[in-house]
Amino acid sequence: MSQQIGRLAETLVANWLKQQNWQILAQRWHCRWGELDLVAFTETPQPWIAFVEVKARSSGNWDADGLLAITPAKQEKLLRAAQLFLSTYPEQAELPCRFDVAIVHYQQVYDQPQSSPMTSPPTVELGQPLPMGQYCLMLQDYIVAAFE
Repeated sequence: MSQQIGRLAETLVANWLKQQNWQILAQRWHCRWGELDLVAFTETPQPWIAFVEVKARSSGNWDADGLLAITPAKQEKLLRAAQLFLSTYPEQAELPCRFDVAIVHYQQVYDQPQSSPMTSPPTVELGQPLPMGQYCLMLQDYIVAAFE
């Protein structure tokens, strides 16, 4: 998967989370354990921090749309990265945390007409395709507390 598709998928999920009243604290946060795709915070119905792993896949993939890529070793790296994030931002450390997984399906769109620049992000709905540049992306699934 290209970095461009990864960025588009993360932007799609970030926009969806914002529509769900989440605040994005970090996107593509790097540390020695790897990268946290998104770190989000909500106050309703109760305060939460969500570390969101975004998996973007096209049709015909071999890893169950990215779910099989979240191995125990990957989960351990995400846990360590989350711990480092919380130690870097101790004001967040007392909040309950969870690890969510967002599954994004994409396909390349050829001969896409040039659209006018958007003044605000489009509405993202689960299961609804959305053109983004040369691609059509769809938030296929959002798994809350996918692992511990």
